[in-house]
Amino acid sequence: MPDSVKIMTIVPPGVALKNPLVVALAYDGLCTFEFGVAVEVFGLARPEMGEDWYRFAVASIDKGELRATGGIRLAVDGGLELLEKAGTIVVPGWRGADAPVPHELCEALIAAHQRGARIMSICSGVFVLAATGLLDNRQATTHWRYTDQLQQRYPAIRVTPDVLYIDNGSVLTSAGSAAGLDLALHLVRRDYGSAAANSVARRLVIPPHRDGGQAQFIEQAVPKAYESHRLGQLFDHLHATLSENHSVASLAKFAGMSPRTFLRRFASATGSTPARWLLSARLIRCRDLLENTTWSVEKIAEQTGFGSASTLRHHFRTQLATTPAAYRKTFTPPDE
Repeated sequence: MPDSVKIMTIVPPGVALKNPLVVALAYDGLCTFEFGVAVEVFGLARPEMGEDWYRFAVASIDKGELRATGGIRLAVDGGLELLEKAGTIVVPGWRGADAPVPHELCEALIAAHQRGARIMSICSGVFVLAATGLLDNRQATTHWRYTDQLQQRYPAIRVTPDVLYIDNGSVLTSAGSAAGLDLALHLVRRDYGSAAANSVARRLVIPPHRDGGQAQFIEQAVPKAYESHRLGQLFDHLHATLSENHSVASLAKFAGMSPRTFLRRFASATGSTPARWLLSARLIRCRDLLENTTWSVEKIAEQTGFGSASTLRHHFRTQLATTPAAYRKTFTPPDE
């Protein structure tokens, strides 16, 4: 690359994982899409992210060449010994909800977790985590087709069927295949901030954030094209006016619907209520401002519709288990 070419680093200086090595599991019968999620988010070279970006490896749990969905065959970097060095482990969709999980794999995952590694599952990969016992007495989710089976087989797990993903800190689970992208972007945001997550999402051409609590299975999105158009305009309006007060009546009027119809269509389109959707959108905007401006908490609260710093702090503690000041410090260079 010519010396005159400059690469803008998106990850804030001083923001680096203690262990950025991500190891994805591979096996005979590998679920290609879920595996591809891990490769796309954590495995691609991204020079704009700086030198502290994720490193990536693939660990096979089976010997020899592996077969994957779609007639693909692959050779990988190593075996379960790679988990000994991992900071994050990705378990793609498992080869079958009824397929046994090898004892050696369970032991390796438990040992990695005890050493401090985070483990995230995508779709039916939750059955691997469940077999380790690491999900006992925790909330977890998976594809809606498997939630009943997961709960029956592992009653110690608090299965939550109507969310996209659940972050328990060191153990994370996601719903169906595409929800793995949501969880992976959530992890990027948690590790490196919103600018990094937005950059990755932009390359993927997907929304940079869907709240984990959004319903994962919506039987019918917005049923008619004209309603989709009206709600699309509504979401643009809400993003542009987060600092203003909104009521169901005012939003229904903007969308050209009765309040009752509006609530039904809004829930069908988003899996959420207007109040919950607004809270999520405002918190996302707050995090962006905390990371990328020097505005006071008071000003951020005013600009995002919380009204006061105390209200903003309350929702930050309740929803994110931290304070605005602590969150901002995470993304502030040490010399500032």
